[in-house]
Amino acid sequence: MKIEQIYTGCLAEAAYYIESNGEAAIIDPLREVGTYLKKAEKAGATIKYIFETHFHADFVSGHVDLAEKSGATIIYGPTAKTEFKSHIAKDGEQFKIGALTITALHTPGHTLESTTYLLTDENGKDHCIFSGDTLFIGDVGRPDLAQKGNLTMEDLAGMLYDSLNEKIKPLADEVIVYPAHGAGSACGKSMSKETFDSLGHQKQVNYALRAENKEQFIREVTDGIMPPPQYFAKNAAINKGGIESIEDVYEKGMNALTPQAFEDTANQTGAIMLDTRDPQLFAKGFIPNSINIGLNGQFAPWVGALITDLQQPILLITDEGKEQESITRLTRVGYDSTIGYLDGGFERWTDTGKEIDTVESISAEAFEEASNTGEVIALDVRKPGEYESEHLDFTLSRPLDFINDWMGEIDPKATYYVHCAGGYRSMIAASILKSRGVENVIDIAGGYGAIKNTSLNRTDFACPSKAMKVN
Repeated sequence: MKIEQIYTGCLAEAAYYIESNGEAAIIDPLREVGTYLKKAEKAGATIKYIFETHFHADFVSGHVDLAEKSGATIIYGPTAKTEFKSHIAKDGEQFKIGALTITALHTPGHTLESTTYLLTDENGKDHCIFSGDTLFIGDVGRPDLAQKGNLTMEDLAGMLYDSLNEKIKPLADEVIVYPAHGAGSACGKSMSKETFDSLGHQKQVNYALRAENKEQFIREVTDGIMPPPQYFAKNAAINKGGIESIEDVYEKGMNALTPQAFEDTANQTGAIMLDTRDPQLFAKGFIPNSINIGLNGQFAPWVGALITDLQQPILLITDEGKEQESITRLTRVGYDSTIGYLDGGFERWTDTGKEIDTVESISAEAFEEASNTGEVIALDVRKPGEYESEHLDFTLSRPLDFINDWMGEIDPKATYYVHCAGGYRSMIAASILKSRGVENVIDIAGGYGAIKNTSLNRTDFACPSKAMKVN
């Protein structure tokens, strides 16, 4: 028996490769399926099944492409309706993979079709569950994504409580929990950085599994849920239907453009110029009006949160050799409209003498000095929960997630100091502000982590007037 967790940090997503006696199964595959095909080929195994725990909202699955390339059957849980060929499992239905047995346990709550897959080993012992977004390490899936008609978030949370108590908690404590996501995913609110655990330990430490009754569970699970990123509903819809093959996306996107051709294409198509380089490298010089979302952070989720049109043409500025990786990570959240990249990168742009722009980036100490010599307008672009936990007493909470909501407050003639936790999100915010005509934007390098080491580390936990209200 072989079970391999294939974890993708950018999405905080876990897919799984299972193998026994020459047969294999994949659980919750990502868009690019070559990894799974190569693993099976190397092992001399045939991929028999592709198990989907639910219709994913935070990434585009590779289930259809993988089924076409491998001949495997796509399995969804009860109530699922797909626009492609699939097998809709009955609650309790069993599937054989070599000497292993996988049982579909219908566990609605996160979504109506959510299903947990219980793996029983060759000796008939329950070994692990692949819990999708039903049960995370330290958390459970958010119950607000599948509201329909009169079905409320509280209704779904009640279903989730029943699923956990009737299907999962009765399993043995030594059963391993393999979830679909870890810390950083927007599919939950307080996931652990650990990516698997024993069910027994989760019963002890997971707040949702410790709830004494359904009312308490519903109250705790629904409290403090942020609005889902705008791309979630779009990705879920894609996963119910079909999508362009990733090979076609590569063919269209791997289009090397000279600086002049790049500029002409941007002007002619209205494409977003997306710079995926390191934030501090971007600050030192970039193409005017380009947006920075660095590959070294949660690139795909931030693209999904901030670029509202999946069909938006995109032109890439990347480090040399990172063009295809950038396209791959865009496709994971459904952005298939990359139409080219700057051949030779930003260095070739500067070699031609074309115009560049910069973002001033200062140290936390320089920010401290500026704050002590006069009044400054400082924007904290972290999430509301981060701000409420600890912040400077004079900063304004302006979460990056909701930049389109608070842009109307911005005075293009004013000077703004921007910080996040470590510098990744603040440069995204600074680049967007610059692209929208705000010239005087100053990034605080190192973010709040660096600011805490200065004398400015004064927190204010009762400052509601300075925190942006999110409806």
